[in-house]
Amino acid sequence: MNYTYTETQRERAILIGIITDEVTEAEVHENLDELERLADTAGAVVAGRITQNRPYAEPSTYIGKGKLEELSRLKDFQNAELVIFDEELLPRQIKNLENILKCKVLDRTGLILDIFASNAKTAESKTQVEMAQLEYLLPRLTRMWTHLSKQKGGIGTKGPGETQIETDRRLIRIRIANLKEKLAKIQTQKFTQRKSRNELDLVTLVGYTNAGKSTLMNMLTNANVLVEDRLFATLDSTTRLTYLDNNKKILLTDTVGFIRKLPHHLVASFRSTLDEVRNADVLLHLVDLSHPNFREHIHAVEETLLELEIDSKPILIVFNKVDQVQDSDLLHQVRLEFPNSVLVSAYRGMNIPELKSQVLAILENGYTELSAELPQDASKALAYIHSVSEVVSTKYSETTVTLKFRVNKRHEASIKEMIESYHREALYKSFQ
Repeated sequence: MNYTYTETQRERAILIGIITDEVTEAEVHENLDELERLADTAGAVVAGRITQNRPYAEPSTYIGKGKLEELSRLKDFQNAELVIFDEELLPRQIKNLENILKCKVLDRTGLILDIFASNAKTAESKTQVEMAQLEYLLPRLTRMWTHLSKQKGGIGTKGPGETQIETDRRLIRIRIANLKEKLAKIQTQKFTQRKSRNELDLVTLVGYTNAGKSTLMNMLTNANVLVEDRLFATLDSTTRLTYLDNNKKILLTDTVGFIRKLPHHLVASFRSTLDEVRNADVLLHLVDLSHPNFREHIHAVEETLLELEIDSKPILIVFNKVDQVQDSDLLHQVRLEFPNSVLVSAYRGMNIPELKSQVLAILENGYTELSAELPQDASKALAYIHSVSEVVSTKYSETTVTLKFRVNKRHEASIKEMIESYHREALYKSFQ
């Protein structure tokens, strides 16, 4: 991984997770593995891990007194400056932990927000991240006053934390309202942009972070989208024109990756970015087949799509990185378990023609055949039909033109309404 941090600049961190009746030891270690990658992405060196078996989290400090003493000793021994918990902590828990440990304490949500703040590049993503950070900060403001006044930077302090130290809750709420208004304007601009390209089918890439969406985007469109072996390397959606065959043009969109326990603040803030998912004709759910927990990744993405109320879209599961899978039994099992999926290597370009063929077949299922008889001077309606459909035949009479055409079902209602309006107008004129 290519980072600009040196070892002396990287904060040393201890990771904490608890094993409960609902979360097994294996699941906790998997979550901590992912948390370590998140910490690494943010610029920290993980110096140790601690887990505890508990029926539920301790209300005041998340972990028990004995384990807290063990954590304090490990933190001092490892010279750690940061402790990261795998779950979202209550404001009082963070305050109590920092008073006892005498160091910075973050939860999973705060860490992810910090990474998003580092990776936000456009006005839209910066606005979305700042709004999510402020909504996360608001109930924790009392702690942050004393914490940030002594803070010189580091993980968990990027973005509005340093600039909002002189504010109070009222000013933060005003700032959040202003950010929402700014996002609404950006959404309006993006809606106008989408309307201008509405005649083309939209295919959107979704998937767990680091599944290879940007690599596939580059393979299909030569888009030169940033590709890094990092979590959340892509925050802003990128849309490019590409061809499924010689005659079929589509728009392909890359989106921000999903993750287990994605903070609700971020899901809410990034809804405008995820509108590209909501407006798609087909979703390509990219899965890293080389990852040992790929099934859990599939489930996490499906849960997020359900939360966004877009799980009913046509979805094609695309298993990526098959060139890194040595187990032929796994490949056979995946084909049986997911019969309508396609296996590819975006990096090596393996099986891309089959992927295009399957996407084309799904899009074809979304088309219907219509016919319309219109006056020859109905130029606006005729131009619209030609722009959004594939005209199969054209027949002229003295005053009318009859078209047969294939069109995406999402345009069906608007075309029928336009045709009916011309007929109503013609009927009205006949009585004049």
